[in-house]
Amino acid sequence: MPSDAHPQKPEKILVLGGTREAADLARELAAKGLDVTTSLAGRTKEPAPVEGKLRIGGFGGAEGLAGYLKAESFTRVIDATHPFAKTISANAVKACEIAALPLDIRTRAPWQKQPGDLWIEVATLEDAANAPPPNARVLLALGRQYLDAFLDRTDCHFVIRMVDPPESPLAFASHEILTAKPSTDPGEEAALFRSHAITHIVCRNSGGHGAFAKIVAARGMGLPVVMVGR
Repeated sequence: MPSDAHPQKPEKILVLGGTREAADLARELAAKGLDVTTSLAGRTKEPAPVEGKLRIGGFGGAEGLAGYLKAESFTRVIDATHPFAKTISANAVKACEIAALPLDIRTRAPWQKQPGDLWIEVATLEDAANAPPPNARVLLALGRQYLDAFLDRTDCHFVIRMVDPPESPLAFASHEILTAKPSTDPGEEAALFRSHAITHIVCRNSGGHGAFAKIVAARGMGLPVVMVGR
């Protein structure tokens, strides 16, 4: 007898990515045979390969994302973006409401201060810029879009780590650029701190394992970490 039951629609998942956890998730979903697309903002010129399909660039706000979800017939969205990526996360909530799709939010837990950590905990980038003392040698591990708050600190030397070189010269009075991703090995991070005579580190409390090595290295060396909270 013919059945009135409709076959279940196969899952088609959009992962809002840009983190190591998102790449791991895409690999896990693809291994299960699911149709997975990872979306990246496009800030990195040569992003690491991901399993499944890849989409790079913005959507045009929540409405644009909702339109994309409907047009491509997605069945679920997973927000695995960076914890400080507030705009896309807010847009994902609204877009999934518009498109009537489930949203799975997978935000990294923040790092917790441990014995031996010398954290200077601040709420804003402006507070972070004011935290190092004069003549400090500061590693800025923030991303290039967060650097302007430190430009007025002409009394410090900044070592700025970024994945891609800047498109135009930076306006710091004293600085050098390290074009590299952070190491996952605390020993390598400690060696970098020593070679550049780093006295302070500035970073955001992004959580996760990928960038935690610098926190472990700073703890072992007794270096202060200016930690921007969420």
